Amino acid sequence: MKAIAFTQHGLPIEDPTSLIDMDLPKPTPGPRDLLVEVRALSVNPVDTKIRAGSAATEPKVVGWDAVGVVREIGSDVTLFKAGDEVFYAGSIARPGNYSEFHLVDERIVGHKPKSIDNAHTAALPLTSITAWELLFDRLGVQEGGGEGDSLLIIGAGGGVGSILVQLARQLTKLTVIGTASRPETQEWVKDLGAHHVIDHSQPLVAQLEKIGVGQVSHVASLTHTDSYFPQLIEALRPQGKLALIDDPKTLDVVPMKRKALSLHWELMFTRSLYETPDMIAQHELLNRVAKLIDQGVLKTTLGEHFGTINAENLRRAHAVIESGKAKGKIVLEGF
Repeated sequence: MKAIAFTQHGLPIEDPTSLIDMDLPKPTPGPRDLLVEVRALSVNPVDTKIRAGSAATEPKVVGWDAVGVVREIGSDVTLFKAGDEVFYAGSIARPGNYSEFHLVDERIVGHKPKSIDNAHTAALPLTSITAWELLFDRLGVQEGGGEGDSLLIIGAGGGVGSILVQLARQLTKLTVIGTASRPETQEWVKDLGAHHVIDHSQPLVAQLEKIGVGQVSHVASLTHTDSYFPQLIEALRPQGKLALIDDPKTLDVVPMKRKALSLHWELMFTRSLYETPDMIAQHELLNRVAKLIDQGVLKTTLGEHFGTINAENLRRAHAVIESGKAKGKIVLEGF
């Protein structure tokens, strides 16, 4: 089968061997696996981080966002059948989906939305799972709740932020404040439904005061948390909650004590890494996201379509992700 992989980690993305086209054996499904023929995929920061930092003794395939068709099922599969159209983000403990065929555990797979095509669907799984778990599981917001509370989203124009803005606006009563520093991303965040958009390159607290929000009850920090951390503590009201998804080198959490603030980590791969008893929750939430898409409550966050799935186009996509200037999701389609 066609696949795109790396054989040496840490190469700059400009190096033509940082990602290469190759032919790999077609995998065989285990008991709870689906063998999916991949039709489209999207690119995430985790793809670039693993390519840069994960040693490879053999060709290593990354990629954790796919839409495709189930071609074979394992002996214990009960949720899907051959021919089903699916979307999912997969497990970081297994080979990624930059390949024609891919294995994934059925418990972390959803049925594809009916109302949108493969490319628009591919933009959704990883960011939807992350945003959903962050908002409802980590920050503890209740659907339909949050009246009188507010959510500040740092980096609202990226992949996770683009879904989180929608979930918070459509499914809760929170006042949603997104941050973006460029005119095009500020407009993007407004169009997704944020009540307010402020500039994270400027002091945050002064801007919150200017829009009449003052201190916020919840913060979702999606990027450069270590840079914003003192400001986030100042921006949170007493007993507020801070959730993050990025990888700060270190955080001094002691200043959070005075306000009795709580800190929450979100990693959407945790359930699949540890095969937690509630692992099937990702199947359920992806089905819910598909339904919300089909109902017109949520919309896809596809930002750019980079063409066919091959090494050259994936290197271009990785370069944009590494630049920090991606708007929405970068999608590739077809081999």
